Amino acid sequence: MEKTVKITRKTKETSISVEFGLGPYCGENVIASGVPFFDHMLAAFARHGRFYLNLQCTGDLQVDAHHTMEDIGLALGQAGKNALGDKRGITRFGAAAVPLDESLARVVVDLSGRPYLAWRAIFPEDLVAGISCRLFREFFQAWVNTSGTTLHVDLLFCEENHHGLEAIFKSFGRALRQAVTPDPTLGEEIPSTKGILA
Repeated sequence: MEKTVKITRKTKETSISVEFGLGPYCGENVIASGVPFFDHMLAAFARHGRFYLNLQCTGDLQVDAHHTMEDIGLALGQAGKNALGDKRGITRFGAAAVPLDESLARVVVDLSGRPYLAWRAIFPEDLVAGISCRLFREFFQAWVNTSGTTLHVDLLFCEENHHGLEAIFKSFGRALRQAVTPDPTLGEEIPSTKGILA
């Protein structure tokens, strides 16, 4: 399993450079998506997952944040997939529930090789920091698509959008950390009866 990988993605809509490390890493990450609230969410994900994340993005924010957030999801998911290699010896599954004041989020991860997103999150308002809450689902869908991950996101309670989203990203970080952690009972085995996770 590679520890850190670098991905670059350039289209007519975005230019992205991302270095993602499975760590564990607990230093300061450098995140500049051009969308400050999204930076805050990615920082929460990286810190609570103990991942290394160095991300720079220039996007067509004069249109809106959609391309930026979706393309970062695509790049970050690809980086995670590349870092895991054939997933030999990993735990594979991870789950975390995290509160933030009145909000409570639960995220469950299976590094199955099969992309699937179950998103059950209802927010009290449509926008957070001027961004459509729908775009966060687009980020996770993009991440799932390129990483080949089954991901269940449940926002169980939420009265304030910021709190709800931050609880989701922290849960995501902790669940993914659990899933990528080596299982000492496996040795070099792949955690699947099929012998492959792809």
